[in-house]
Amino acid sequence: MFKEMRRKDKQLSVEETIEILNNGEYGVLSTVGADHYPYSVPLNYVYYNENIYFHCATSGHKIDNISNNSNVSFCVVSDVEIIPNQFSTKFKSVILFGKAKEVSGEEKKNSLLALLHRFSNEHLEVGKKYMEKAWDQTKLFKIEIEHMTGKGKK
Repeated sequence: MFKEMRRKDKQLSVEETIEILNNGEYGVLSTVGADHYPYSVPLNYVYYNENIYFHCATSGHKIDNISNNSNVSFCVVSDVEIIPNQFSTKFKSVILFGKAKEVSGEEKKNSLLALLHRFSNEHLEVGKKYMEKAWDQTKLFKIEIEHMTGKGKK
């Protein structure tokens, strides 16, 4: 179902791939709408319990697309360095495919806490209060990863 990486010499180990997910600043979520047009949006995320979690408002383009088709792709790129004299770029990246599903209850709470720890660790108490206040205005999705590859050029 998923194609193998063509450039096996650039394939990263599972450990390196997870490291990129754990340290990436942001990822790009790609969905497909009912109109068959792709839609990609950068967002904050956390790799937690072997899934990708992200939060969003209660309505919008990505939610409409996920409701129409839960198959998604997610990409993270790190350690980018342009090498002009070689007409090349050093980088590390992860591309994964999976199903996006809304989560609720304890899973929503724990995943939002994981996001807080990742992005606002010095402000946890204030973040927890904000999380409670915004609970009903926040949706949380997870991507259940079906296929994932890491690639890098050093």
